[in-house]
Amino acid sequence: MEGEGQVRALVFDEGLRFTEAPIPEPGEGEALVHVRLAGVCNTDLEILRGYMGYRGIPGHEFVGIVEHSGNEHLLGKRVVGEINCACGSCCYCEMEMPHHCVDRTVLGISGRDGAFAEYLVLPEENLHLVPETVGDEVAVFTEPTAAAFRILEQVRVSEGDRAIVLGDGKLGQIVAQVLWLRTKQLVCIGKHEWKLELLRRHQVGTALIDDLEQIVIEPGADVVVEATGSPEGLEHALRLVRPEGTVVLKTTVSEDAALDLSAGVVNEVRIVGSRCGPFRPALEALGLGTVDVRPMITEVFPLNEGERALERAGESDVMKVLIRV
Repeated sequence: MEGEGQVRALVFDEGLRFTEAPIPEPGEGEALVHVRLAGVCNTDLEILRGYMGYRGIPGHEFVGIVEHSGNEHLLGKRVVGEINCACGSCCYCEMEMPHHCVDRTVLGISGRDGAFAEYLVLPEENLHLVPETVGDEVAVFTEPTAAAFRILEQVRVSEGDRAIVLGDGKLGQIVAQVLWLRTKQLVCIGKHEWKLELLRRHQVGTALIDDLEQIVIEPGADVVVEATGSPEGLEHALRLVRPEGTVVLKTTVSEDAALDLSAGVVNEVRIVGSRCGPFRPALEALGLGTVDVRPMITEVFPLNEGERALERAGESDVMKVLIRV
């Protein structure tokens, strides 16, 4: 720590700056986690553009060590953490839907300081132990991998189903690998030949968006996952899905989009919003290597170069940027 009661952190208010911030104090049932490694997500970049009106310490993908907790079984353990912190008493919590808690805070996104700092605080029940066989550089991908597994909780994907993933970025890559576990009739459509090559190494079918007409076969895909990070992504997805098929929305952007939803109505398409997901299958897949994330890592920056790290994460020749604390 730089000073008593202070930690080094990236703070976003009027802009992003590396500075000192008060060390977070865990409340009842919460743990203090010393962050080791954090990942930069597209949502972090959207926050810098105004998404959610967030002010504070961004960052929600992390792996760290528990330094303070009322649960002795957590002390000193390496953990990752679910980002939604529920009140436990609202109508959605009573319906066992804590991710939709009316009064929830979300790590680094809404009402709670995040992982681009030396320390963070999360409820103990949000933490998951990381197996010794899973390195930090892999464990830090647990949260986005869990988000990909959420799709399989929401949508039935069977062997032989035709599936399309729109977007070859960080999340699109992981989603494609997760869906590949269920169906080999899968194509990931993107804009970048070098990103698609990462998926071809895993035998995943790929296509450039410019070649769309050549790879789309009637009657369309049973499931289309929209992970482009673009306001136009849903429009493309509605063109690709079959009548009575399913479109899964993963994109979060700060800008507004004008949409023609008539195709969704006429074709009776099921549109499913999809956000956070289960950590257990994510950790298992990362541990077994059935989801391979190491080739996605472009650069690792120290925390004191965090401003450059987020700038770099937004550049076109980058896949994944990590911040080492």
